Amino acid sequence: MCLLVSKVIIMECVGARNFAAMAVPTRAFWKANLMRTKTAIPSHNRLISLKVRASGARSESCVAVKEDFADEEDFIKAGGSEILFVQMQQNKEMDKQSKLADKLPPISTGENVLDLVVIGCGPAGLALAAESAKLGLNVGLIGPDLPFTNNYGVWEDEFKDLGLERCIEHVWRDTIVYLDDDKPIMIGRAYGRVSRYLLHEELLRRCIESGVMYLNSKVETIVEATDGRNLVVCEHNRVVPCWLATVASGAASGKLLQYEVGGPRVSVQTAYGVEVEVENNPYDPSLMVFMDYRDYAKQEVQSLEAQYPTFLYAMPMSSTRVFFEETCLASKDAMPFDLLKKKLMSRLETMGIRILKVYEEEWSYIPVGGSLPNTEQKNLAFGAAASMVHPATGYSVVRSLSEAPNYASVIANILKKDSSNGLLTSERNNGNISMQAWNTLWPQERKRQRSFFLFGLALILQLDIEGIRTFFHTFFRLPSWYDFIFTIFWMWQGFLGSNLSSADLILFAFYMFVIAPNDMRMSLVRHLISDPTGATMIRTYLTI
Repeated sequence: MCLLVSKVIIMECVGARNFAAMAVPTRAFWKANLMRTKTAIPSHNRLISLKVRASGARSESCVAVKEDFADEEDFIKAGGSEILFVQMQQNKEMDKQSKLADKLPPISTGENVLDLVVIGCGPAGLALAAESAKLGLNVGLIGPDLPFTNNYGVWEDEFKDLGLERCIEHVWRDTIVYLDDDKPIMIGRAYGRVSRYLLHEELLRRCIESGVMYLNSKVETIVEATDGRNLVVCEHNRVVPCWLATVASGAASGKLLQYEVGGPRVSVQTAYGVEVEVENNPYDPSLMVFMDYRDYAKQEVQSLEAQYPTFLYAMPMSSTRVFFEETCLASKDAMPFDLLKKKLMSRLETMGIRILKVYEEEWSYIPVGGSLPNTEQKNLAFGAAASMVHPATGYSVVRSLSEAPNYASVIANILKKDSSNGLLTSERNNGNISMQAWNTLWPQERKRQRSFFLFGLALILQLDIEGIRTFFHTFFRLPSWYDFIFTIFWMWQGFLGSNLSSADLILFAFYMFVIAPNDMRMSLVRHLISDPTGATMIRTYLTI
């Protein structure tokens, strides 16, 4: 999954914490049961304030208080009880990456009205800003000047299709899945690790060449003026006027965007990773380990943490240098990073892998599912802020990069057309142009696909470790005759990449049901009948 770490003061979110349809332990319960073996956190990182504030070179951009978020769900999207680690990940030093302020011209002051302001400087924001400016729009980019710190893993063919193969720093010829002690599953698809430096510099180069302007600031709010303009209000009362504003500042954007009420509750994918030099690495350096769900502990009586399914994701760069990551695919509340670290270290020790040197630690926190943005609002969104993260896998970067050109084209056509007709000064028409853009990003077909993925996410949340193994055995299982093999391969490949149509997904579900064992079939039927996501999926599919 694509992966998302400093001295800090933190407020923890106190309350009930439950995981993936199991018993409902509280956060305090987890702490009490893990106290004897818990990974040590320095005392200056303990709970001593309502604020989360990092000190050091990037302290100006690492301040969070709970009041910074629109509501409890927005706070959860930002990191919730794990916000300490999320802030640490975001504020890692990446010295090689250029500063945006050093390369892009500043947004000019005065009465000039920008065509488009893109809020957020991650891959989605940079890509959309560059594509929009390339089409002749006057584009401003606003957000903290932070580097790319997340490790991104991608299917090699997808990045090649985007013309970004030069941004891949390592490629594995094939990908392997271990579910139990039976024969492993070969995926038959090359996988790549993206260079954070190369991707950042490539997207920045595109912004430079297209003439994007930049302001290093947090955005406080977006206000609609009486003449139809949007006023982007930044820190220190800096106001940037524009005709359209697009929020691409990540999932926790509730202060700038409205989301549908009554939608599914957001879940979280968390992972703790380390890039290390090791002895006794058992994995083939030519194969990327997509999932290793094997029971490394081999305990007759399961321990508390073993009840909550996690898998190992491993990128062996050589026979001795490996990126290991213990991953919780999804849980109703974030599985704590200290528990993930404990499980990873226990797994490596049991496997006989000895760590000689640690190059980097990683704390990945990806909100999945949740509500869609309200598509009747005037402000636009893109990337994770627009709920474009794949609900069942956590992937989002490829979709954002691939959709940026078309989305930019729609925005440009709308602005140029309405500007030539003199319509942008009308409040009503400003709402209408936003609706056109929203319908491009989230047409009914996309909503059908997402409802299917949310149904799958809710099913995964209810499965124990044996249920997950059975599910993925079915998912990756290929029949013995050629045409059916090709069909299934194309389907699960498309499923992982969000490329299947809503009709394809129904066919995919039918094939899964046919080849699944009886207990999995019964689980699927019960889930469809009893879980709210089943009714929502049916209703969404029937909506014209």
